[in-house]
Amino acid sequence: MIHSKDKKMKIVKLLLLPLIMLTTGCTKDLVSVDYGDINPAIFPKSEADLEAMVNAAYYPLRGAYGDGIFSTSERGVMYLSDATTEILFGKYGDQQTASLQNYRPTDAGFTHYYDDFYNKISRMTTTIDLIERSTLSDALKKKAVAQVRCARGLLAYTLFDLYGPLVVAPLEVLNKPLVETPLARLSNAEMVAYIDADLTAAAEDLPMPQDAEYGRFNKALAKMVSIRLWLHEKNWAKVKTLADDIIAYNAYALDADYAAMWDLEGAKASKEVIWAIPCDYAGTSENQWQLMVLPAVYAPKGGFGTITSTWWFYDRFESDDKRKKMLIAEFTGTDDITYNRSSPGAILDKGPIPLKINPDADRTTGLTTVDIIMYRYADVLLSKAEAIANAGGAPTGEAMELVNVVRRRAGLPDKQLANYATLTLFNDLILLERSHEFWCENGQYRADLIRHGKFISRCQEVTGSTFTAPHKVLYPFSLRAVSEGKGLFIQNPGYN
Repeated sequence: MIHSKDKKMKIVKLLLLPLIMLTTGCTKDLVSVDYGDINPAIFPKSEADLEAMVNAAYYPLRGAYGDGIFSTSERGVMYLSDATTEILFGKYGDQQTASLQNYRPTDAGFTHYYDDFYNKISRMTTTIDLIERSTLSDALKKKAVAQVRCARGLLAYTLFDLYGPLVVAPLEVLNKPLVETPLARLSNAEMVAYIDADLTAAAEDLPMPQDAEYGRFNKALAKMVSIRLWLHEKNWAKVKTLADDIIAYNAYALDADYAAMWDLEGAKASKEVIWAIPCDYAGTSENQWQLMVLPAVYAPKGGFGTITSTWWFYDRFESDDKRKKMLIAEFTGTDDITYNRSSPGAILDKGPIPLKINPDADRTTGLTTVDIIMYRYADVLLSKAEAIANAGGAPTGEAMELVNVVRRRAGLPDKQLANYATLTLFNDLILLERSHEFWCENGQYRADLIRHGKFISRCQEVTGSTFTAPHKVLYPFSLRAVSEGKGLFIQNPGYN
């Protein structure tokens, strides 16, 4: 990948970009601050300067249609990632391309995550350097760098999960913005080490969960993203250690009411949520989920109805599973027609409405104030269960109990170890529980299917797609990204 003069000037001259001030840890108080007239050579000079630089690192990790990687629209990771699985099905557009796993290098809906966000990693690298070279106190610098490194680790992991190893520009290249430098993608081992170093360092210096502001990073979040990284690599020992660390913080517990976490103030009140992205009507951080999934005739306030779940997914829930109730299988519309599986019209023909969150019927725009939940304590428990079983080659009573703790909250009876005595049976159970627990959250179920070797076969089973193939476990890079690499940047296999 070439870091061209224009691109590099954007990266190195970070302070020529609008930065975001966050005064309370919640995006409802975001105010734009323009540092275009400040010389980067003497910046930062104050704690407020550091805060602005830190908030610039949070900025691409919010929900926003245009430039937030965790948008809850078709522009965001969760929407399209879940659409590649049985959780969601799209009848047109990028969502249909995802459901059939028919994405190609010319499909901007799938290449844009890398094209739009990989240079944010470079920006964060430059930010860390500026902070470390400042004359502010070590305590202030350590606090700021920890947040930026967590943001960089989270963003790098998110892109790595979608595309495989990335181009990561070293600081010495970024410090020479007028020199065009072709760069190759890192190896898998280098990429994993890069992400791990950021998240490990961040966990050291971030606050304990009990001391962190809502919406801000904390030690548990850094370790939760590390769990995702090591699940990706099937390093079961590290997954278990990290899970035990988070459990030992004594900061989290499963909420008694699953659905309540997605009420208007549910995430903020939850003891289970490790990190959520605060949202508001103003769109500083947007949650568009009702707009995306509710059909126009949904009462009392509809949306665009851009995607549904699948009946295949719905039928895999046990009848008493409380998590199933958030999949709307019947409703009477503003047209006085009752839609259900027997009479679906063009709305419920492929599956139920995956509402998941409070309808927020009084919302004043297409957006909602329901915060975007990204990581929860339930993930720690199910990840630990998977790690225990796979590290030992067979499930144990402890692993099954961790699964049952999550199932009990869903109103379900315990599963018996004797019925899942082999690793294959237990892993199938884990995969099923993960799909039912985390549907339409951060899109991680795609990675779960890939890890368990079922991503391609599940697509074929649910959709009958003839477009999917083994290489579809990774998204393609754009033709532009490959061409800018001057032969050093290699496209993912299968897309040439």
